[in-house]
Amino acid sequence: MFKIKVAGFIIEIYNKYDFVKNQCEKYIYNGDGCDIKASCTYEQIAEEKEFLADPQYSDGYIESVCIYRNICLQLPENDAFVMHAAVIGVEDKAYAFTAKSGTGKSTHIIQWKKLLGKRVYAVNGDKPILRFAKGKLYACGTPWCGKENWNNNVAVELAGICFIERGEKNIIEKISTEHAAPMIMKQILLPRDLVGATKTLELADRMLKCTDLWRLRCNISLEAAEIAYNAMSGGKNEN
Repeated sequence: MFKIKVAGFIIEIYNKYDFVKNQCEKYIYNGDGCDIKASCTYEQIAEEKEFLADPQYSDGYIESVCIYRNICLQLPENDAFVMHAAVIGVEDKAYAFTAKSGTGKSTHIIQWKKLLGKRVYAVNGDKPILRFAKGKLYACGTPWCGKENWNNNVAVELAGICFIERGEKNIIEKISTEHAAPMIMKQILLPRDLVGATKTLELADRMLKCTDLWRLRCNISLEAAEIAYNAMSGGKNEN
């Protein structure tokens, strides 16, 4: 067993393989207390392995997947949930980008880094925790962060969510909660139990009502990042 501190939560992880502990190295916590306990059985590992049906995945990796799912399903009761998105920070604000796989959100974020330099840092590249605390919504880094391994153990106030679509020209526009809701539903982990599902939907609705929502049609140019940043931040690039 070892502990990590993620999104302000102290989590006890009961692991069978070293993979998940090594993965969580930057998040290890040696203090007292526990908010969430997470583990998985050999049966769950076997089921997940059969589902993935890919020999490249080790039992340790699969255990890590199962443990994070276990953590995520316990988050809603703590005013938090997981969304499939890549999140970056610019100074003290975070911006989330979500899109269908292969649309180019990672490429777009790289352009933000080129545009803004050291002002940009990774929060989480794939599965951030979003948590309400003290009346604000924070995007939080986790060790489960996608193939690019973009993550930092930070919690940054979420300033906007951007839905990326491919386009020849770079156009960004604000969208309504009603427009964004069905797209968000495809990107959040919804528990199967009624209580967990209801709470998650309440949190997602709250997020949509308190966060600026954008749709960006873009190519892979630096101009796309500049247009997006200027709109979402409400200012001009001063890098």
